[in-house]
Amino acid sequence: MKKNIRLVLLGELLLFVIVFLILTLGTGFGASAILWFLDFPSIIVILLILIPGLIIMGEWKDFLKAFSVGIKEYRLLELKNILEAVAAAQKLTVFAALFAIIISGVLVMGNLSDPETIGPNLAVCFLSGFYAVLIEFILLPLRLNAERKMNEEMDMEDE
Repeated sequence: MKKNIRLVLLGELLLFVIVFLILTLGTGFGASAILWFLDFPSIIVILLILIPGLIIMGEWKDFLKAFSVGIKEYRLLELKNILEAVAAAQKLTVFAALFAIIISGVLVMGNLSDPETIGPNLAVCFLSGFYAVLIEFILLPLRLNAERKMNEEMDMEDE
């Protein structure tokens, strides 16, 4: 059965949004709790490490190809390169999130004199990890799809 990776990603995103809304709106805090999960500097830090990192390593084009595996035909070597690009993106995402968490943690520790800001500042620290999980939620199906397609190509070569 031929799966369209873009539909899989869209389905995963929809699933995530539904679960997220159930968990946040199910609390006593109401819709304003959704805004607590938005921190653009954390997102920007992760993307500023992820995208240039892939470009510097020469993996950007192969990474973009991962979104069309199963839609377009790729040779075995191209699939291997795509798989390596997605793996690099996964690692860069984790490192970027750790970097942002450590920087945020240091800033929180530097401002312990104001106890009222500790809670909100710690929440911002955790958001980088949350965003890394979201990005991994997208990268994992890309990797699995490329692996599956590569295995199919290897199987066809054996026949």
